[in-house]
Amino acid sequence: MITAHVKTKLIEIVGRENYDDSEAGRLVYSYDATPQFQSLPNGVISPDNAKQVSDIVKVCNEHNIPIIPRGSGTNLCAGTCPTEGGLVLLFRHMNRILEIDEENLTVTVQPGVITLDMINEVEAKGLFYPPDPSSMKISTIGGNINENSGGLRGLKYGVTRDYVIALEIVLANGDIIRTGGKLAKDVAGYDLTRLFVGSEGTLGIITEATLKLIPMPETKKTMLALYQDIDAAARSVSNIIANKIIPTTLEFLDQPTLQVVEDFAQIGLPTNVQAVLLIEQDGPEQVVERDMQRIAELCMLEQAVSVEVAQSEEHAMALRTARRAALSALARLKPTTILEDATVPRSEIAKMVRSINEIAAKYDVNICTFGHAGDGNLHPTCPTDSRNHDEIERVEKAFAEIFEKAVELGGTITGEHGVGVMKAPYLELKLGEQGIAAMRSIKAAFDPNNIMNPGKVFAKESRKRVVVTR
Repeated sequence: MITAHVKTKLIEIVGRENYDDSEAGRLVYSYDATPQFQSLPNGVISPDNAKQVSDIVKVCNEHNIPIIPRGSGTNLCAGTCPTEGGLVLLFRHMNRILEIDEENLTVTVQPGVITLDMINEVEAKGLFYPPDPSSMKISTIGGNINENSGGLRGLKYGVTRDYVIALEIVLANGDIIRTGGKLAKDVAGYDLTRLFVGSEGTLGIITEATLKLIPMPETKKTMLALYQDIDAAARSVSNIIANKIIPTTLEFLDQPTLQVVEDFAQIGLPTNVQAVLLIEQDGPEQVVERDMQRIAELCMLEQAVSVEVAQSEEHAMALRTARRAALSALARLKPTTILEDATVPRSEIAKMVRSINEIAAKYDVNICTFGHAGDGNLHPTCPTDSRNHDEIERVEKAFAEIFEKAVELGGTITGEHGVGVMKAPYLELKLGEQGIAAMRSIKAAFDPNNIMNPGKVFAKESRKRVVVTR
């Protein structure tokens, strides 16, 4: 609860125009992209700088007010849903690219910068920031860091964590610290930078980030490999890697997903095959030519129906865009779309896809599967209707079994979406009781009053997805 006295303090920090506790204003930030989670915050605040963030946090800490840092709300684990009320903190004023350092190959940004805007700015200088979450047109760098976002290029280039080299962070007591720097080597003390990446706003608030850049690849090529056998597609993935070829992109789409994406994108995707691999390679021209030729041979050896190389950048872009549009396409089928992610070793992809299909049949639900086959990260997606309570219950049971199967196969419950509220009930499957206890200890040390995005990561009793209102 934010009292009149506390509200006055907050307005003194940011100005009346940057504090909103109207019903409409609170409703806008009561949910994120995760279906079936909604809860009203007590207020919404938009600071201008790290000093204001620090002052806000000090007030919240003194009065035990939850504070939820939020980017564009594209996350899929209810990580920015204010399930315990409190104050949603926006970075709409802290959205500047502060520096592109071409000598040290870094870019320094505020958390509210849109990911694709930053990518375009650095590419204009011949530099490259590889992490490319599907939401990059609207997601923010701060949100990417909090969730440790991945993307289509993760196999070859890694995820957000691999490019964050320095942070400015406001701690739960209001202190401002800086971690890391523009350094190739730095082992001075604990690696706090990596600790905060992926912490989902539960340990502190990121107010500035310095990211590593690399030179822009010289060239790239894109191909589609078509299969009538999902096992053959999975074997192709393993064999490509076993032949010491690491493609930029190695994506998998099953037949139901293909059909829906083609209906949506209308670019001529084949819909009469059981699976498609979207494969891209970048680098020096001779290397790309050699790798793509070898990849095509490996796919044909594994009974690919055909292998087609995109003949133009426009065609290649259409293929990539179609893959990124998978969620949007599936969302057209039913009022509610539940997109999950589970990761298994590459060698277990076929087994995991078969298990997903068997589980879907067991619970009589429709699940389409696509994802980053090269790094084993699959996205089983269920078009459903939250008003159909019987079906939703079956969907929940199906996903619980999918997460259990992923862990059984040596995988994990989330590869890039984060834990938030949605995955919290399943975290113990991966970490065990002792692992959860260790994480709780870290949380308590950084945030003893539990004001930093409370209710996230650590589960309560129920494993069921619920709507929380306030």
